[in-house]
Amino acid sequence: MTDMLADKVILITGASRGIGAAAATLFAEEGATVVLASRNTGALDSVVKEIRATGGVADAVALDLADRTSIRAAVERVGELHGRLDGAFNNGATGQQPGPLDTTSEEDIDRQFAVNFRAHWTAMTAEAQLMRAHGGGAIVNTSSIGSRRANPALPAYGAMKRALNSITETAAVTWARDGIRVNGITPGGTATEMIEEWEAATPGIKEQINASSPLGRMATPREVAEVAAWLLSDRAAMVTGAIVPVDGGAGA
Repeated sequence: MTDMLADKVILITGASRGIGAAAATLFAEEGATVVLASRNTGALDSVVKEIRATGGVADAVALDLADRTSIRAAVERVGELHGRLDGAFNNGATGQQPGPLDTTSEEDIDRQFAVNFRAHWTAMTAEAQLMRAHGGGAIVNTSSIGSRRANPALPAYGAMKRALNSITETAAVTWARDGIRVNGITPGGTATEMIEEWEAATPGIKEQINASSPLGRMATPREVAEVAAWLLSDRAAMVTGAIVPVDGGAGA
């Protein structure tokens, strides 16, 4: 490891599984003090134990992305634990029931708005407030390849992720003078539980995703986390307002 994130305090949402759990382990290996957040506190505790067993510094905090009070409390908890926040990886999300636009329920649209858009808005503003008090920091939001083009199978998910790209760029410009960098990543197919859930609802989707990638496969969660780690590090000091594809060329 390179200690790319040495001496940084980083909050990770959606850290109980998939990309978030991989990021927690990677960031700790790179020297960060990590605070893991998710609704699944049992799974969080398992990741925390694994990190601590290898000498890393990690804590867990309960977080419900659909609850704005819960989000603000999680960020405040980071301040209580460590006195500052240097980086935030806003990775938590929820999938939608696959289906065309005209069969997407209003309830699904409301949940997509609450978790995949509003939660990031709430988290970023709380994170920026804590960062601003200590000279700045870096934020990375997990969007999706589905935000970059028409998304007939997941229309509400794609729409909210596209909106997330917009506020990511706006936050980067708004908070640049505060020393806060804000970037996004747009993973393509990634071997996570969310993809397995999509495969269960739409058999054959994994094969389609692999075929659509010039590299011929999905990313691993750690491969996606590697890009987030770099964006959160000082090595990306001149990068802000970027929406970085991590899709094996599928969006090219």
